[in-house]
Amino acid sequence: MAAVTETRVALRHRLAERGIDRQLLLLGPALLFVVTLFVYPFFYGIGLSFQPEQGGPFGAYRSFFADAYERGTLTTTLWLSLPVALLNVGASVPIAYRMRGRFRGKRLLTTVLVVPITLGTVLTAQGLLNFLGPTGWFNRTLMSLHVIDEPVRLTHNYWGVFFSLVITGFPFAFLLVLSYLSGIDPTLEKAAATLGAGWAQRFRRITLPLLAPGLATTFCLTFVLAFSVFPSAVLVGDPAGETRVISIAAWHAGYEQYDYPKASAIAVVMGLVELVVIAAVLGWRSLLYTGSTGGKG
Repeated sequence: MAAVTETRVALRHRLAERGIDRQLLLLGPALLFVVTLFVYPFFYGIGLSFQPEQGGPFGAYRSFFADAYERGTLTTTLWLSLPVALLNVGASVPIAYRMRGRFRGKRLLTTVLVVPITLGTVLTAQGLLNFLGPTGWFNRTLMSLHVIDEPVRLTHNYWGVFFSLVITGFPFAFLLVLSYLSGIDPTLEKAAATLGAGWAQRFRRITLPLLAPGLATTFCLTFVLAFSVFPSAVLVGDPAGETRVISIAAWHAGYEQYDYPKASAIAVVMGLVELVVIAAVLGWRSLLYTGSTGGKG
């Protein structure tokens, strides 16, 4: 026992001399998990994208961009994800701003706003079909009131996917914006109010600049969620037409054509586009405001 204890003490001293904290070893299992399930598949996919059967190392990329039908999925996905992210962030700001304070029913209202998180994509799609479908409540009500003569097409097209992404993405945007707003010191606005600043001036000159980093981060996260859309585009969209997003193109290449290098190339393109948008948003944030959020958020 004494020998074992001495060995442990010696090992501890050697690690300390090299500046290694033994507690860092606890990160080992988590690091192994990340490497196995994320890092290795990521680099494996990148390598696979440069190994097509024909066309050279960039053959899979040329095949994707040379086909207008495949290339168009990129525009379709951006046309869905960017407006959805903007709407979710824009709608979250006034609601979260009002809900910073205490008022009766705040917990109930917060619960209602975040309930879509628990529903999932499939239940959300089913609800949209039952409510906005050709025989859904919305169309039946309008037709019974003689507002319209035939059902309005709001599912199995662009709008069906758009509504689904808004419903599933808004709770995340709302909770993030609320946390950032809660971290802004309210005494700053009170001080401005005592100096005669109105509500609009306080929001534009104090709250919005302090909130800008949080808005940029929230937009990036909601954009990535929307850009990777797949189930909604199939369930309430037109997967072979106007809502054929890039993730469907990747799935089609991998599991219908069994062209894994092309599917990997499409996945790499998805990642690069997301990185470009995120870099642009974070660059805009750094130009708008370079300080901290000024609070606990």
